[in-house]
Amino acid sequence: MLTFSGTAGGDAGNVVLLHAFPVSGAMWEPQVPALLQAGFGVIAPHVYGFDGSPMRIDWNMADYAHALARLLDSLGVEKATIAGLSMGGYQAFAFYRLFPERTASIVLCDTRANADAPEAYAQRMEFCRAVEANGPKEAADRMVPNFFAARTYDSNPGLVAKTREMITRQPAEAISDAMKAIAGRADATGLLPEIKCPVLILNGAEDRVTTPETAASMHSLVPGSKLEILPDAGHLSNLEQPDLFNRLLLEHLKSI
Repeated sequence: MLTFSGTAGGDAGNVVLLHAFPVSGAMWEPQVPALLQAGFGVIAPHVYGFDGSPMRIDWNMADYAHALARLLDSLGVEKATIAGLSMGGYQAFAFYRLFPERTASIVLCDTRANADAPEAYAQRMEFCRAVEANGPKEAADRMVPNFFAARTYDSNPGLVAKTREMITRQPAEAISDAMKAIAGRADATGLLPEIKCPVLILNGAEDRVTTPETAASMHSLVPGSKLEILPDAGHLSNLEQPDLFNRLLLEHLKSI
């Protein structure tokens, strides 16, 4: 069973927080207490092999969606808002595709709907080989420089260091397998116009990995969706702008 942070069964409803690659569910530390205080149950699971979750080899996004459904079953949660950032967004798409009736709403954060082009797929496979050869520090060295707005590296070095540590404590094999799952994900572009539940899209204004233009493109395809761009935030917008992120998330949750 996947390990997770938080407590399920809130009177106001339940929220599943799906983390980015290659950090863990610990990235949601600024959101969990705010959601609990507002009366929501919170489930922030760690992907296979991360922060104590069991290792699984050669998994895909559909496998993970089924694991999430089993986790919700074990907690007595029938329906929840599914919020995912980056890789978590890919998992949110997979969950909605399989379990639309269990999805109260979707929050897509700094993510994209399209699958990888062949060039991007090849780059991800090279990343996997490098991490397998050199360990988790290789992943941190490659990813952390792209995670934050430019000024954050000087203004909040503690956040940068904490994020790096979150990556380097994960097993290289788990990081590589997660990247392979990302590379093999299904294209969700065609799913966007078919989403029937409320959708909030959040994106850092300075995100270089999934740009505001990428978020706007998804917004244009999801009927009735709402788009919010967070200033002074890069790819991990929930960590750089936690107060604004929390306010927008809670406004969305209370609106449904």
